[in-house]
Amino acid sequence: MTTKIATVKKKRKQGMLDNVMRQFDHAADIIHLNDNIRKILEVTNNELVVHFPVRMDNGEVEIFTGYRVQHNNALGPYKGGLRYHPTVDIDAARALAMWMTWKTSLAGLPYGGAKGGIQLNPIKYSPSELERITRRFTYALGDNIGPELDIPAPDVNTNPQTMAWILDTYMSTKSPNERSKNSHVVTGKPIGAGGSQGRDRATGYGVFLTIKFWAEANGVSLKDKKFIVQGFGNVGYWAAHFLEKEGALLTGVQDAYGSIYFETGISVENLLEYTKANKGSIVGYAGATPLDNSDFYALDCDICIPAALGNQITKKNAGSIKANLIAEGANGPTDVEAEEILLKKGVDIIPDILCNAGGVIGSYFEWLQNRNGEIWQLDEVLTKLEKKMKESFLKVMETATTRNVDMRTAAFIIAIERLEDTYVQRGIFP
Repeated sequence: MTTKIATVKKKRKQGMLDNVMRQFDHAADIIHLNDNIRKILEVTNNELVVHFPVRMDNGEVEIFTGYRVQHNNALGPYKGGLRYHPTVDIDAARALAMWMTWKTSLAGLPYGGAKGGIQLNPIKYSPSELERITRRFTYALGDNIGPELDIPAPDVNTNPQTMAWILDTYMSTKSPNERSKNSHVVTGKPIGAGGSQGRDRATGYGVFLTIKFWAEANGVSLKDKKFIVQGFGNVGYWAAHFLEKEGALLTGVQDAYGSIYFETGISVENLLEYTKANKGSIVGYAGATPLDNSDFYALDCDICIPAALGNQITKKNAGSIKANLIAEGANGPTDVEAEEILLKKGVDIIPDILCNAGGVIGSYFEWLQNRNGEIWQLDEVLTKLEKKMKESFLKVMETATTRNVDMRTAAFIIAIERLEDTYVQRGIFP
C-alpha cells in the first residue's frame, strides 16, 4: 500500500533524516523558499513497505522487509538506488530519497529522487538465495517501478548482477511486445544486458573529478597528496584508482572488517587484488599497519574520502580530522554538528549531492542509450560525465561565493531553486 507522510511536524530522531531536513531547512531559510513549495518538498510523495517470503537453500522460508520511498518527481521519473544492508529502514530510505532529489536537480537531470532496499546482511546468503530475494522483491514492487516512473540502480551491496535480476523479473511480467520498451527500468546493468560503458566507475570517477576541480580552483597539485578512503567498494576503489594516476598516495583504508595504514602509500591495484582473494576484506594486507577503527579519521592526510555509509563523521571524531578536504563519496557521511566543527577548522567539504553525482549522471547516460537504441564508447561517456560534473561544480563554487555560504548550502540552494521554479511555472494541481 502506498502512503504519504503526515504533514504534522514531529520531533525527528537523530540520524540521516534529521541531517537532510536540517540541511534543507538551512538552505530554504536563506532563499526564503515559498512556504507552499516548502510544504511539498519536506515530505515524500509515496512510501512502499513490502514484506515477502523467500525459500532458502535449506528449504525453510524467511520473511524479508523491503522499502521504496519516492520523494519527488516534479522534474521527471523517480531515480535512486537499492541497497541491501541491515541499516535499511523507512527513515533511512526517506533521507536517501530526499538527497537523490537534490542530487538530480543540482546535476540538471530530468529526474526526481527515490531510494530503497532490503533490510538484510547479504554475506549471510548464498548467490542463489540473493537471486530469489531480489526477484521476489521486484515482484512485490510491481508497477511501482518503471522506465518512465521510477528507475532503480545499484547502491550499497548491490551490483550489475542485482540489476540484471530485477530487469529480467520486471520484463517477465510484461507482454512480449512491451518487453523491448522496458530495458531502461533499471540502470547499472551488465554490458550484455543493456548496460553502459563506464557506469561501473562513474561514481568514483565523479568523486575524483570534484577533487581535481577543487585542486585546480585552489591552485593545488594532487601529486604526493596523501588521501584516506573509508569503504573500498566500487566508489572507494575507483576514486582511489584515478587519484593514484594523478600521483596522490593512498595511505589509509577502512572497510567493514577493519582499518589499515601505510605511511609511504598503498598500491590501489595491489590492494584490490588482495581483497578479491581475501573475501572482500582489506585486513591482513602485507606491509600495512593494522589500525583501530576509532583512530581512522585521525590519520595524517590531505584528503579524506568517506565512501561507505551515512553518519560516519560526527562531533565525536570531527575534531581529530587532519585533512584539508573531505570529498563525500557516500550519502550523508557527515552529520550537521560535525560539519560545523570542520568548517570552523577551515576544512573544505565537497558535499555528497555534488561529489558522488557521477553515479546518477552515468545512469542517465545509460537510460538515454537504452531509450534511443544507442551505444556510446567509454571515452564518450567519461567526456560527457566530466563536462556535466564540471558545470555543477562551477555553479556551486559561484553560488558559494555570491551567497557567502559553504559548498553544501550552495548546492542545496541551486537544487531547491530549480524545483521552486518548476512549481511556480507549472502550478499545483488542482
